[in-house]
Amino acid sequence: MTDSPFPARLPIDDALPALRAAIAARGMAVLQAPPGAGKTTRVPLDLLAAGLVAGRIVMLEPRRLAARAAAERMAETLGQPVGETVGYRIRGEAKVSRATRIEVVTEGILTRMIQSDPSLEGVGAVIFDEFHERSLNADLGLALCLEIRGALREDLILLAMSATLAAAPVARLMGDAPLVTSEGRAFPVETRWLPRPPDASLRYEAAVANLIRQALEETTEGGILCFLPGEGEIRRVEAALGSLPAGGVVRPLFGAMDFAAQRAALAPVAAGRKIVLATSIAETSLTIPDVRVVVDGGRARRARFDAPSGMSRLVTERVTKAEAEQRRGRAGRVAAGLCYRLWTKGEEGGLAPFPPAEIEAADLTPLALELALWGSADLPFLTPPHAGVLAEARALLADLGALDAGGRITDHGRRLAALPLHPRLGHMLAVAGPGAAALAALLAERDPLRGEPADLIQRQKAVDRPPPQAHRPTIERIRDEARRLARAVTKGERDDLSPAQMAALAYPDRIGLRRKGDAPRWVLSGGKGAAMAAGLPLSGARLIVATDLDGDPREAQVRQAVAITEAEVRALFADRIRWQDVCEWSRREGRVLARRQERLGALVLDDRTWPDAPEEAVARAALDGIRQIGLPWSASARRFRARVMLARGTGDGFPDMGDGALMEGLEDWLLPHMGRARTEAELRALDVTEALRAMLSWDQMQALDRVAPAHFETPLGRRVPIDYEGEAPSIEVRLQEMFGVTVHPVVGAERRPLRIALLSPGQRPVQVTMDLPRFWATSYTDVRKDMRGQYPRHPWPEDPTQAEPTLRAKPRGT
Repeated sequence: MTDSPFPARLPIDDALPALRAAIAARGMAVLQAPPGAGKTTRVPLDLLAAGLVAGRIVMLEPRRLAARAAAERMAETLGQPVGETVGYRIRGEAKVSRATRIEVVTEGILTRMIQSDPSLEGVGAVIFDEFHERSLNADLGLALCLEIRGALREDLILLAMSATLAAAPVARLMGDAPLVTSEGRAFPVETRWLPRPPDASLRYEAAVANLIRQALEETTEGGILCFLPGEGEIRRVEAALGSLPAGGVVRPLFGAMDFAAQRAALAPVAAGRKIVLATSIAETSLTIPDVRVVVDGGRARRARFDAPSGMSRLVTERVTKAEAEQRRGRAGRVAAGLCYRLWTKGEEGGLAPFPPAEIEAADLTPLALELALWGSADLPFLTPPHAGVLAEARALLADLGALDAGGRITDHGRRLAALPLHPRLGHMLAVAGPGAAALAALLAERDPLRGEPADLIQRQKAVDRPPPQAHRPTIERIRDEARRLARAVTKGERDDLSPAQMAALAYPDRIGLRRKGDAPRWVLSGGKGAAMAAGLPLSGARLIVATDLDGDPREAQVRQAVAITEAEVRALFADRIRWQDVCEWSRREGRVLARRQERLGALVLDDRTWPDAPEEAVARAALDGIRQIGLPWSASARRFRARVMLARGTGDGFPDMGDGALMEGLEDWLLPHMGRARTEAELRALDVTEALRAMLSWDQMQALDRVAPAHFETPLGRRVPIDYEGEAPSIEVRLQEMFGVTVHPVVGAERRPLRIALLSPGQRPVQVTMDLPRFWATSYTDVRKDMRGQYPRHPWPEDPTQAEPTLRAKPRGT
């Protein structure tokens, strides 16, 4: 078979013979074809017609709308209704029959199929469409299929298809599978950039609206598809467009819309020109029949997950080159088109090549559960999951009871994996039973009362009796999903839980206890902080469960929460609440606090003094104070440390007494010498000299005295400390005390000359020298002249080398 059996030719048809040959020879392939080539609706039908697949063809799509649209288009090509040869299966809806040979599914459906039947009995081929989107489920699905093919099903055909993906790494992952490339595009697309960057004073939505108006003026036919990051921007651009030329019709298109509204956005208008304002939902696998023009707003919205805080946040970023190319291709699906970009041609070079794979930025808890259910984490991922993020995910699963102490899945974990929910919500539903179905559906969906105060109970009431401001399509989805979930779990472990307790089951790390002070701020049981604007219904609550946070890892803003009582917390988590003896340094109070606390995670439910805390516990807590304020260096400690650092090069094994090494080893050398110091003032008064001396053995101390003696003995027998911190060892001594010294003093085995600061009787330096005989012979004469007048009662001999050293002054009157 060399030609497509279908009457209407598409650009992908030229690549089909090579693709069939690759599949027949290797059973795997990677197909790269530009947007608009027709791969989504043509390839499955071609493989079926060629008789290459024994069994069903399962094709994955990243979105429900795309799955429906692809199935409908293929069924239309065959002149059949959906559900016969071609069907689809998405969450909550299926149109398939025994006659179905091509089944289009959303990506999570494949994972459930594999986990329930690892041999994929009856499936002859799996096609990963739009693999460039790199969703977590697609990456997992391909990894599982590769393992299945290698261990159980050598006959399983695997095909990855993409428009903008760097295909070579995928081909290598698939065992150097053949790479087939289609160069064809349905129709040419001209790209127009801004001549200069938009005016900085112009709001983003206004700039997009201006570009849409420009596209309307410069083109005469066809619809316009404008890409925007989210629903909020869509609504604001719609408002900014205002009145349009006669016949202009605006159609929003985003994921939270009901299916009927989405279908209306895709359908041609009877008259005039349609302007579709869409999110990334329209980037792939959809043909909007009357679109000839694309306006790219240049922004994309992505989820970023912070593993330490366990929170996700949405960020708006510049579009990548791959996304821009994918969007551009929407203009050439049915006719020659135009693409307007809200950036200059010069800015294009600064765009990132590809968006991050979801596995790099997402919450990996669902993935960790799937891997535990599969029984192995050693799968062939295109991008391996980050080990630290995966460890955090497993810790949460263990907290939910889904994994045992050895990291193996429990019976409870198997129940969670079977539910179409995030493991948090699955745990809530499994424990609380059907009564939690409505709350689980609510928490899994978008907020139906966006912009309203953050009270979860208000949202529950809105599902039952929607207020005027409620988003009705979201309410209907929540109700439908609640009915499905109630059927999925017929019985729970506890049926006496309040909504707040149910929420706490799902978010045991987000139970918040209000901090002291007037501002509504809470510490969460997981250790992070949360805050809320004052004056809101929940802002005065002592205890809350934060079910939605903005993801700020420092102090997240509460977007949705429910108040909970301490009695409810204790009833739910009695087995986790424990008394702990806590001895810690308080940065705020500047002292060691010894307390006995009743805790749930980071929450302190009861707090009492611990008067008889052990001395070692106090000392260890005080060490944290030292870490905060630094080591209390006395003059003697500094001199000793300098001697040791000077001696380290002698080969006698002297320890490192640099700041870093000392701070790192505080427990080893300072802990035994802390005593009962508890406050910052007491810590600053510590003399660490003896603790430093204890770091040296007796032999090392003897060697230290030889290499860097601690004192210089003056002619009068007085011991003067030597300072080794400067460039040369130094002393300070009264000038008269050095009378008679004719050879400059040296110290240590290396006989290093001392730097001598000669002091006046008033203890002020009059000369610094490293050559005392030369000073006596030269500068002393001038010093003598100056000093005799100031200190007449002190001796100033003409020849100091012959004078006796002294510290005495002449008696008064002599």
